[in-house]
Amino acid sequence: MARTQSDAEFHQLRTPRAAAVAGVVFGVLFASSIVLLRSALPGAAATPWLHHQRQITAALILAPFAGIAFLWFIGVIRDRLGDLEDRFFSTVFLGSGLLFLAMTFVSTAIAGGLLAVSRLSGVPQNDLVFFGREVMLHVNNVYGVRMAGVFMISLGTIWLRTGLMPRWLAVSTYLLSLTLLVVVSFSLWVTLVFPAWVMVISVYILAVDRPPSIPPD
Repeated sequence: MARTQSDAEFHQLRTPRAAAVAGVVFGVLFASSIVLLRSALPGAAATPWLHHQRQITAALILAPFAGIAFLWFIGVIRDRLGDLEDRFFSTVFLGSGLLFLAMTFVSTAIAGGLLAVSRLSGVPQNDLVFFGREVMLHVNNVYGVRMAGVFMISLGTIWLRTGLMPRWLAVSTYLLSLTLLVVVSFSLWVTLVFPAWVMVISVYILAVDRPPSIPPD
């Protein structure tokens, strides 16, 4: 006899503990992508572009996987909030995270387009590459990195109000977010603060959510 829908058993989906590893994966991949791109991009219009094709190609390969891992990290954070999630701060938190990811993909796509154009002959590469570099850095630093700062501020506020994270971690999140909002205008390498912070949060979640050991009989 076929089972009716009322007789069927439904199971609530739960976030696997291993999902917190996504933050560590994001930190490693995103930091590697940043280092490869920033070290390969020319600092002046006269700097050759073709000499760094392998570095840029490697960064372009890593960036999408870093983005996927970041989405998983957002899911882990929201799962930990549970019923304590506030619609106002959660909207800012989720919106800034998605905007950061979108800006990161846009800036990476610009780098990929410049790499493709640089392989064509008869194109004034120096001026084009310099223009593309400035557009990419503005998209990433003026918008993307500052959205990451807003992402951190909203999470720090949520953690302070709910007590889900230690106070020292929430305060540190505030300080690091201010670094992203202000200091990034003076040093492009400050962007590495964000993946490092995500890794610290993920490691903390993994340590706190460790299942208790069962004593032997």
